[in-house]
Amino acid sequence: MKTLMTGDEAIARGAYEAGVAFASAYPGTPSTEILQNVSTYKEIVSEWAPNEKVALEAAAGASIGGARALACMKHVGVNVAADPLFTFSYTGVRGGMVLVSADEPGMHSSQNEQDNRWYAVSAKLPMFEPSDSQECIDMLKTAYEVSEKFDTPVLFRITTRIAHSKSIVNLSDRANVPIKEYVKEVQKYVAVPALASKRRRVVETRMDSLKEYADASPLNRIEKGGKTGVIASGMCYNFAKEVFGEDATYLKLGFTNPLPDKILHDFYKLVDKVYVIEENDPYIQQWVERLGYKCIGKPVIPPYGEMTADVLRQAIHNKALDSVKYDESLVVPRPPVLCAGCPHRGFFYELAKKKDTIIAGDIGCYTLGFAEPFNGMDYVVCMSAAFSSGHGTQQALAAAGKSTRVVGVMGDSTYFHMGINGLIEVLYNNSKTICVVLDNRTTGMTGHQEHPGTGHNIRREPAHEIDIATTAKALGAKNVVVIDPNNLKQVREALNDAYAKDEPSVIITRWPCVLKPMNKNDYDEFGKDLFQNKYRVNEEACVCCKACIKAGCPAVSIDAAKKKATIEESSCVGCSVCAQICPKSAIVKSEVGK
Repeated sequence: MKTLMTGDEAIARGAYEAGVAFASAYPGTPSTEILQNVSTYKEIVSEWAPNEKVALEAAAGASIGGARALACMKHVGVNVAADPLFTFSYTGVRGGMVLVSADEPGMHSSQNEQDNRWYAVSAKLPMFEPSDSQECIDMLKTAYEVSEKFDTPVLFRITTRIAHSKSIVNLSDRANVPIKEYVKEVQKYVAVPALASKRRRVVETRMDSLKEYADASPLNRIEKGGKTGVIASGMCYNFAKEVFGEDATYLKLGFTNPLPDKILHDFYKLVDKVYVIEENDPYIQQWVERLGYKCIGKPVIPPYGEMTADVLRQAIHNKALDSVKYDESLVVPRPPVLCAGCPHRGFFYELAKKKDTIIAGDIGCYTLGFAEPFNGMDYVVCMSAAFSSGHGTQQALAAAGKSTRVVGVMGDSTYFHMGINGLIEVLYNNSKTICVVLDNRTTGMTGHQEHPGTGHNIRREPAHEIDIATTAKALGAKNVVVIDPNNLKQVREALNDAYAKDEPSVIITRWPCVLKPMNKNDYDEFGKDLFQNKYRVNEEACVCCKACIKAGCPAVSIDAAKKKATIEESSCVGCSVCAQICPKSAIVKSEVGK
């Protein structure tokens, strides 16, 4: 059967067809939809993990237990999972194990643009790079065969355009792959120095065998054309074909670590000039040059961003396709903002009033609090770093004899990711850092996935709910308060109380994101009329002081003609923050929606 699938959907399908029995991931764009789609196949045990390291460790354990296993994460997630990854390369597998790394050239939803092909080199792993959805299915099935044949985990690298672009795929039945019987193999799987040093030699022998496989693999192929040669892998192959067309000769690489020397020699016999098209680092280019061949790559091909057809035309031919000309100065900027009714708004509004404060941020939709009108973050390091980096800043200020306070801000999913470790750092060292968890009851930024604090698993079935306040108290936090972030008085009092103490404080703001799938527990806790209220402006009372605009809510604006504030009824979800801000009580509850 044929159908349309994104790359993420196709990888999920490939896992199903390959006979995968266990899959684990932490959500992160552009990889999130892989596990979401895997979870629709009842034959595969699918689980959200609290972080990428745990996801990979769980998948490694499933592999050692004899099952084919899958772990998925975005590129920066592999940094978190690198510890088990490098060691699992030494021990090898029992059931096949594939790690999907979804890289993001262009940084559409990421804090950096790292090139994870180097992880395959450093960890000495075979690597596959599909260029469309059909290859996502076919290569993933081949990856499990390679994993088991060569006793190794496999790195399966995609990029944003592969993950989210759709193409036609052919569906097949699920392979009957029984879970292998567990056999105790201490010499192989116990990674103590005396045993791991022996496995180190095995890894080198394995890489030699994989080199032979790469040279013979049909995943690396020559497509004969003209005397201009193009070497590319993944989505760059498709971009290159748009620019060079059928007149070029292509070396299309699908198995990219180790790279295939023999086919490269054959390729260079057919062409006069060669372009290496790749995103980010000159990974393929360095291989070509190391083998003694000349090529056109970096810096002619830009070292950052996506190598779309337009980018390549400009870089190679110094021209782009004709486009509509317009006055760019007339385009009104539309920066991303917190959604109307976002539960983070009330907290950032009150925090903005605090002087002599440094705010350590984190990765999530609440990171938008850094912008106007809140200016609510001074720096963001990486996922789960708000409390630990904030603690470091607080200690540096103390050493300098300054009274400035540091507030660390992170979300609920981020807290479970590894933020809890940062809180341990704060408590253990008796830091004055104020630790804030913005609990909107979901993993908001990546599409509202469940996590250990929501009470539901990936299939939205009831699961054990880990309470954030309880964990903080169990760690020894004495000053823990849970507040409604839409109640500005509660937010203000909680902050004032924390600022008044010379010891750690934990503030948990608890209110659901309006976009998350609601369940009975949400309505039981937050009220049956959750998000049903609306607010409007009483124009007779409004003096257009614009205080309400300071809430930064996209539902609130100023009618220039009337010189009155106005609220877009369809966007309002009744959080009431603007009503609490208004000094003239001109914003009132509407009867609409009741």
